[in-house]
Amino acid sequence: MKTSVVIVGGGPSGLLLSQLLHTKGIESIVLERKTKEYVLGRIRAGVLETGLVKLMEEAGCAERLHAEGFVHDGTQIAFGEEFFRVDFTALTGTPVVVYGQTEVTRDLYEARERAGGVIDYDVENVVIHDVDTSNPFVTYSVDGEERRIDCDFVAGCDGFHGVSRKTIPADVRKEYEKAYPFGWLGVLSETPPVHEELIYANSERGFALCSMRNEQLSRYYIQCSLSDDPDDWSDEDFWKELKLRIPSHYAEQLVTGPAIEKSIAPLRSFVTEPMRWGRLFLCGDAAHIVPPTGAKGLNTAASDVHYLYNGLKEFYLDGSESGIDAYSENALRRVWKAERFSWWFSSLMHRYPDQTPFDLRIQTAELAFLGSNEAAQKAMAENYVGLPY
Repeated sequence: MKTSVVIVGGGPSGLLLSQLLHTKGIESIVLERKTKEYVLGRIRAGVLETGLVKLMEEAGCAERLHAEGFVHDGTQIAFGEEFFRVDFTALTGTPVVVYGQTEVTRDLYEARERAGGVIDYDVENVVIHDVDTSNPFVTYSVDGEERRIDCDFVAGCDGFHGVSRKTIPADVRKEYEKAYPFGWLGVLSETPPVHEELIYANSERGFALCSMRNEQLSRYYIQCSLSDDPDDWSDEDFWKELKLRIPSHYAEQLVTGPAIEKSIAPLRSFVTEPMRWGRLFLCGDAAHIVPPTGAKGLNTAASDVHYLYNGLKEFYLDGSESGIDAYSENALRRVWKAERFSWWFSSLMHRYPDQTPFDLRIQTAELAFLGSNEAAQKAMAENYVGLPY
C-alpha cells in the first residue's frame, strides 16, 4: 500500500488530522491498535477551546457539537466557604464548550467512515522505518498478516506508550517530566450537575472538581493518594468526601447517585523535544502530557494538529516546506505555555504533602488575589479559553 500520510493512532488527534487532510484531497491511512468500541469506551474530559471547535468546523464535524455542546462563559473557583466566578466571555470575548471527548471522537469516526477513510484496527507490531530519509514506510500486522505502507510522512498520534516517540533516537530527544504526589479519583454518575458551570475547589482536605457531560450526566473528582484503589472508595464515602471539599452552598444542592464509572488517574507534566525527526511528527500525548487541571490535554493535541495540518497543506498544495520545517518550534512554543498554565493551576488548587504553614497562607492569599483582581482573572481566562495558535 501507499499513501501520503500514515497516522499512527486512531484517537481524536489522529482522526482530526486525517479528516482535515481529507478536506484538502490529501490521502492518509490511520492505524489503531485497539478496536473502535474500545476507543469510544474511554472516559475523558470534554472542555473544548475555541481553536478546537474551529478545527472541528473546518473538518465538517461540528454539527452535533453545536447542537448538544454546552457553551460556558465562565467557571467557579472555591476555597473553603468562599467562592468567586471568573467570567471568560467578559474578560476575553471567548467562551469554552463542554462536549465530551468521546463524542468528539465519535463524530470524527463517522466523518471518516462517510468519506471512505481507511482505518486499520487491532494493529500489532507497528514499526516506523526510514523517517530520516525521503522514503519512509510503516510495517505492522493485523490478525497475523504482515502489511506495509509506503508514505511521504508519518504522524505519531499514538499516545505516551506508543511507538512513535521511541522511534526518535534517544540521543536526539530530550524529555522533561514532573510527577505530582497525588491522583484524581473520578466518578461518573447519572445525576444532574450541581452547577451550570464547572466548580474548581481548594479545601483543607484537598482539591475537588465538579464537572458534567450533559444535563443528566455528571463527572466529579477529588484529590486522592496515589496508593488508593477505586475499590477503596464506596459511593457513599466518595459523596461524603466531595461534600466536605466544596462550599456548603453547593454541597446542599448536590444530587448523588450510583457511580457508573470510577477510576483514579495520576497527574504529571511531560514534554519531549523535538516533536519532529525527519519525516516523523509527534502529536498530542506522544509528545506531551499535562495535568487535567484546566483541561489542556485534548486542546493541546488539537493545537499540534493545527500546526501539522497547515504545514502539510502548504507542502502538498503550495510546494512549500516552511510549515513542516517550523512545526516542532511552533507546537512546542504553545505546548510549554499550556504546561505552565496547568502547573500553575494545579499548584494553586491542590494540597501538597510538603506544604508548610507559610505555603498554605500564600496559596490562600493567591486565591484571594485572583478573586479580587481583574487583571489576574483576565490572565487566567486567556489561558483557560486557549491562547491563539
